[in-house]
Amino acid sequence: MKKTVLYSIGAAILCGVLFSSCTKKASDAKIPVTFAGTEAATTGQSRMMQAVADKLNETGRFNATVQVAGALSGDTDALVTQAKLGISLVVPSDPGRLASQFKIPDLNILMAPYILTDPAALKKLPDTALFKEWQAELEKQGIVYITNMYNGFRCFYTTTPVKHVSDLSGLRIRGFGNSIGNNLARYLGFANIGISWGEVFPGIQSKTLDGCEVQVATADGARLYEVVKNLAMTKHYMLQSAFVCSSAFYNSMSPADRELFTKIMRDAAVEYGEIIAGEEKGFYDNMRKNGVTITDVDIAEFQKAIEPLYTNNDLGFSAGLKDRLFSELK
Repeated sequence: MKKTVLYSIGAAILCGVLFSSCTKKASDAKIPVTFAGTEAATTGQSRMMQAVADKLNETGRFNATVQVAGALSGDTDALVTQAKLGISLVVPSDPGRLASQFKIPDLNILMAPYILTDPAALKKLPDTALFKEWQAELEKQGIVYITNMYNGFRCFYTTTPVKHVSDLSGLRIRGFGNSIGNNLARYLGFANIGISWGEVFPGIQSKTLDGCEVQVATADGARLYEVVKNLAMTKHYMLQSAFVCSSAFYNSMSPADRELFTKIMRDAAVEYGEIIAGEEKGFYDNMRKNGVTITDVDIAEFQKAIEPLYTNNDLGFSAGLKDRLFSELK
């Protein structure tokens, strides 16, 4: 099934690329590129991609289009795989997904619980030596790592109140289906259910799930307040959209076009990260308006519970990685 999905995505994009190639003379040899994501068109991530596409097109050098809300695929990893195979896609993944998909454990540190807690740090990230090393490792595998964007703090949305770590014990929570998600569940005591996002609402509605952990913009867009009435402000992950594209596509551009493309992407990531942060209060207000009880938990209690994740080095970090990251972000 997954192969069929991949082939279908590839065929759809290839048709677009071939069409663009056939019209290159008429369009002054513009560079075709598609931004493809799984979030709804109204989210900050999707709006950021549309803004980037518009700016690229305004330069006269690009023919950029945007396909969101799973129009090409609801599977982020499948979209990234298509980019790896050479299709001219830009895809928002996240560091944890990339770490698992491309076997780069150190990348997990960007999404590990309670490591990065300030969105402003992401502005400096692409200039660090660590980021450049991760870029080099990914490029060997056919992917260019462009930038990271703040996409909201993830918290627990549940059918029963969560005030303490013990309240999560035994709950069936939809979370990341990777090493980060599985280890968070292990130390906080819940059962991590790695299903697709589209299955969450009906899963909670049918009581096969007790909740999920997600960022507020996505929770609001999915109208989760209709099926869960409790939100615990654990802020355990600082979610980031990690934008990647095909190495073949990136390296096919002239140095000047690559520089322009990268600058527009990174500037937009900073701009929309700030927009997303500014919009969060309104989403939380809407949750309250729709009957959701928001609980400010003792975050120190949750941090203490996941300390063994780091003392045991369950994520397989290189020695001194955390100190190095913080040193380079200063």
